[in-house]
This record gives sequence, C-alpha cells and structure tokens, in this order.
Amino acid sequence: MNPNLDEVSLDPDVGPDIDFFRRIPKKLVDSRVGQVYAPNFYYRTGSVQLIYLAPLGILQSKLPSPLEPITALPGYGLVVLTFYSYLVCDNDPYNEVSVAIVVRQPGKETYSTTQLLSSLWNLTFYGYVLALPVDTEIARVRGVYGYQLPKWLANIKLDMDGDEVQAEITAIDGTPDLKLEAPLPIMNNIASQSLITTNNAINKIDGQWCQVAVQTNPLLAAQRLFPRNIKLSRAEGPLSKLLNELGISSVVRMDVLKDAQMVLNMPAPIRAFDSVKL
Repeated sequence: MNPNLDEVSLDPDVGPDIDFFRRIPKKLVDSRVGQVYAPNFYYRTGSVQLIYLAPLGILQSKLPSPLEPITALPGYGLVVLTFYSYLVCDNDPYNEVSVAIVVRQPGKETYSTTQLLSSLWNLTFYGYVLALPVDTEIARVRGVYGYQLPKWLANIKLDMDGDEVQAEITAIDGTPDLKLEAPLPIMNNIASQSLITTNNAINKIDGQWCQVAVQTNPLLAAQRLFPRNIKLSRAEGPLSKLLNELGISSVVRMDVLKDAQMVLNMPAPIRAFDSVKL
C-alpha cells in the first residue's frame, strides 16, 4: 500500500507520467481496520457515467436527513450511474458500479442552482451512494469494513475497446441486472492535472457523517450533453429495481473516461452536520 513510485512508473501498464501521485504523499493513518497507508492510488482507470433526471420527491425519500437532493430543473434532481474499471491500482484490479444521488454541499445554504453551477465551475461534486457492487472480495471487504459503503459481489464488465461502450452487471449466479450499450464518442487527450475533478461521497461511518473525496485526473476523455442512442437494459436485479424506484428519465450527460488516474482518500468527518439533531 506504499509502493515506490519510481518503480511503479516502470510498469508498462501504468506509463511514466505519474506526477499526479507524487504531489499527494501517503501517510500511515488510523482506520476502522487498523493502521493503513492512505490515500489509495489508482494508476490507470476507465469509466462511463450517465447522469439522469429524477423526481425530487422520490430522491428526497431515499436520502437520510439532513441530506437534500440538488435541484437541476424545477421538480427534478440528478441520479448518477457509473461503471468503473480499475485496471492498475494499489490493491488488486477490480470493477465497480455506482448509483448515487447528487446532493447539496453540507453546510451551504445557497440556492440549488447556485450550488450546481459552482460545482460545475469548480469540478467538485457531492453525492450519496445508494449502491456500490464490486467484482472482487478484497474490494468488497475494504469498502464495507473500511468505509461502511453498500457493497456486494457481482459480475461486472466494462469494454471501450471498439467503437461502442458496452457495460454489464449480473448477479454472481449470472442473473441479468443492467446492460449498457452506447456509441463511443470521439476521445480527447487532456493534459495531465489540467481538469482534476473531486467527487465527495457522503455517508455515515459509526454514526458520524463523513465524506470520502475521490480526485480524478482525466487523460483521455469525452463528454456529451443529452446523448443519443443510449440503451440501458434493465432486468430484475437490485440495480435495475433501484433505478426503477428512483424514477430516472432523461439522460442529461454522458462522461466517458478511457484513461484516467484516481486518488481515493480516507473518510473525513463533516463538521457542518455536528449541530443537526437526527
């Protein structure tokens, strides 16, 4: 968990440009599972993310107090579905799927529209994760015991090698859940560290509200507003049922990262909620 970055840079699957990680030194810190080196480094990752509109009332019913969904349009908030592939990282490679509700920043009383515009400008977002299945046991154990996240084992695939994005999640026994098919947009090379995004996952850990910051350094990416020809097939699995319950409708944005670097930080307490009576 504390590798020599000079040796890491020699790995052909990583590439020589790992300056993003050199600026974030690891430290030995206490955690729920004992002392660990943090943060975790993900040297090569890929992902496809779909941002859906969903009714505010339904989203609020899925959020524990005092979290509030951010308003994107009158009466509608945002649900984010993301397929991840972690190809080279400190722990074993694995795949992951996330379903999250975009929420208001803790402690900020500004209008939702102001917060959303600020998030887009500052590339910093906040979300409450409802589901986070993974396809390796080490990833499940680390997520459940280290972060108390809603993780379980599933079969997950993400393929972006051709001219189409293909992603799928099934139960361990092969029972279908979600399948995504979409045209692969034209990728753009992005200068390293020029568009770093921070996603903050908010959840309770041992009764204390915390946020886990994930910093992403995109290197080969594309973004489409109101993308066409997106096919999301739903079955009877837990993610399909969850998306049905959330009432997702239009896809407002698709983000594809064919090559990116990520840093997963340890949970940090949210002091803005300390005075809230739950």
